[in-house]
Amino acid sequence: MNFKDTEKVYFIGIGGIGISALAQLMHHEGKTVSGTNDNPSPETLDRVRALGIEINIGADIDKVPKDADLIVYSLAWDDREPEFMKAVRALGIPVFSYPQALGLVSVDKYTIAISGTHGKTTTTAMIAEMMIEAKLDPTVIVGSLLKSGSNFVPGESNYFVVEACEYRRSFLNLNPNIAIITNIDNDHLDYYKDLADIQSAFVEFVGKLPADGFLICDTDDLLLVPIIEAAKKVGAQIINYRAPREENNELGGETSKLDLKVPGEHNIKNAMCALSVGEILKVSPSTALGALNKFSGTWRRFEFKGETKEGALVYDDYAHHPTEIKASILGAREFMKKRGLEGKLIIAFQPHLYSRTKLLKDDFAEALALADQVILLPIYAAREPVDPEITSDILAELIRAKGGAVDSVQNPLEASKMALEQAQRGDLLITMGAGDVSQLASNLL
Repeated sequence: MNFKDTEKVYFIGIGGIGISALAQLMHHEGKTVSGTNDNPSPETLDRVRALGIEINIGADIDKVPKDADLIVYSLAWDDREPEFMKAVRALGIPVFSYPQALGLVSVDKYTIAISGTHGKTTTTAMIAEMMIEAKLDPTVIVGSLLKSGSNFVPGESNYFVVEACEYRRSFLNLNPNIAIITNIDNDHLDYYKDLADIQSAFVEFVGKLPADGFLICDTDDLLLVPIIEAAKKVGAQIINYRAPREENNELGGETSKLDLKVPGEHNIKNAMCALSVGEILKVSPSTALGALNKFSGTWRRFEFKGETKEGALVYDDYAHHPTEIKASILGAREFMKKRGLEGKLIIAFQPHLYSRTKLLKDDFAEALALADQVILLPIYAAREPVDPEITSDILAELIRAKGGAVDSVQNPLEASKMALEQAQRGDLLITMGAGDVSQLASNLL
C-alpha cells in the first residue's frame, strides 16, 4: 500500500502512546482520521480530540467506517477483543498494525530510528529537540509525552525521527537510514526465547539499512558484535557514540561541555547518541550541545511531580527493568547530592508483568536494594494471566536477603498511606514502574 494514496484512516486503540501520535501525523498529512479506544480519557487523547478527530469508545463494528482506505490497530486489541478484530478484518479494508503503519510512513522519508532495550524514548526526545533547535524541521513520533504535552511533532522536512520498539520485532517494519541502538538487554522474554533471540531481531533490523546508512551504537559492547557485523555487510557506516571522532576535533573538544539537566550516566550516553546524529546531519556542535543541555526530560522519565505536605520531593519514573531501575536510582542519588538532599531515597515500585518479574527476580532484588526504602505494590499483569509462582511478597523477601528495606502492600491506597508516613523533608520519593503506578504520585500530592 502507498501511504500517500490513503485518504480516510480509522484507528483502533487510538489512545495508545504511539498510535495516537500516528493518528496526529496522518491528520497533519491531510487525511480524514477517526478511531476508537477502550478508555475514554487517557492523557494521550487530549491532543487527538483537540484536532477535532472523532473518537468512539469500545469495540463496536458498526462504528467502523466502511469507506475507510486503511484501518490501523494496536496489537493489544488482538488479545483484548479477538471477535471484534475478526469482524474488522472481514470488512475487506486493508488492516495494518501500528508498527506496519509506521513502516508505511517511513518508506518515503529519511528515517532516524532509535532502538534499544533502555533509553530509546529519552534519546528520541533529545534528538528531536536538537534537530528542532537546528531548524531541520523533523516529523517526530516518540513513545512518551514531550514537555510540550505531545507525543508528536509535525515537520515539513523529509526527516522522520521515530522510536523503534523491538517487542514482537515491531521495528522490522521500519526503513531506517540512521539506526541507533542504545543498548541490548534481556527484556520482553514473554516473546523472545533468550538474549540470542533478541540479538537476532536487531541483526535483522540493521540489515534493513541502505549502503549509505549509519549504525550508531557502543562498539565496545560485546552483545552488539553480531549486529555490527550485519551492518557492515550491507555497507553501513558504524559510529561509536562513546568515542568522539578524531576527524571532528570540534565535536571531540565540545562533548566535555555536556551539562545535562536530567541526571544519571545513562542520560549522558543518550545525549552522546544524539550528538552522533547531529554530526551526521551537520548540526553545529554548539547548537547540538545547547539543545541537549536545555533538555528537561519527558513524561514519566524522572519527572518532577511536586512536594508532599511534609516537604518530600515526589518524582515519577517509567523504569520497569532491573537495569533501568539501577540507572534511575543511581541518577537519583546523583541528583540528591547536587541538590543537597540528605534524606532517604524511597521507591514505590509496581512490578510489571509476571513473566518479567519471575525471570529477573534476583536482578530486581539487587537493583531495588540500592534504595533506602522500597514500597512494593502488587504485580501489574497487563497482557498476562495471573502466575501464582511469583508475587510481590516473594520479591520482597529477595530484596531483604540483599540487605534492602522493603514493605509489600496490597493496594495503591495502602502504598499512599505508607509513603506519606515515611517521606519527610529532605527525602526523595519516586513512584516507579510501567503500569498505573503513576497515579500514586498524584495521590501523594
